[in-house]
Amino acid sequence: MTIAPYSKFETYKNKILSLPADYKEEDLKIETFLLDKDEKKNLEIYYAPFEYVNEAAKVIIVGITPGMHQMKRSYSTILDPNNKGLSDEQLLHQVKKNSSFEGPMRKNLIQMLDELGLHSYLEIASTSELFRAASHLVQTSSVITYPVFYKGKNYSGSTPKMLRTDVLKKYVVECFVEEIKSLQNPLIIPLGVNVTAVLNYLVESGYVSPDSVLYGFPHTSGGNGHRHRQFAENKEQMKQKLATYFS
Repeated sequence: MTIAPYSKFETYKNKILSLPADYKEEDLKIETFLLDKDEKKNLEIYYAPFEYVNEAAKVIIVGITPGMHQMKRSYSTILDPNNKGLSDEQLLHQVKKNSSFEGPMRKNLIQMLDELGLHSYLEIASTSELFRAASHLVQTSSVITYPVFYKGKNYSGSTPKMLRTDVLKKYVVECFVEEIKSLQNPLIIPLGVNVTAVLNYLVESGYVSPDSVLYGFPHTSGGNGHRHRQFAENKEQMKQKLATYFS
């Protein structure tokens, strides 16, 4: 378990700690935390401390990018007085546990993973434990590590396309690929078609084995109205993939 090699936490930790405890959303989307932008594409990328890497993870669950809700949760974890004595590595681990896919998305994710029986292969009672006592089994991640906003709103992964947009592809290659390379060939669960497109690119580029990718899993956001149908259509194929992978 370690801090990602691309981590910027040393640079931003004290800037986060200087925020008021009752900070507002507009306190985060400021120049201080701005990492990158593309004015023509209406994109802004801000810092958030999602830089903990569980090198021994058996499973990596991959989303598009943290949204504002997750960004706020991550900052609140750093600001929490109860976390004051933690090392940077412990603090970043706490961020992942508190913030990754937090909210309705996590509930939907757990429900679907349990339905596929992933928990039985990991020898836990439910995949909900991956976000609590069994967090040592999972790496939660995003193909773009840091929060991306398109026209000021959470980036959905589709407009503009990640792999056709230089500023976004840069973070895929410089951050996510480095993260993948440090892991020990875990099962990769890409959430939705946009993340799967990036994984296909990484397979073609030789960074990832197709045997490790659980294809067909939907994005579990409440905004994805097709998730139940997508899951039902791919359920048996995914169950077979899990049986083969863990055999």
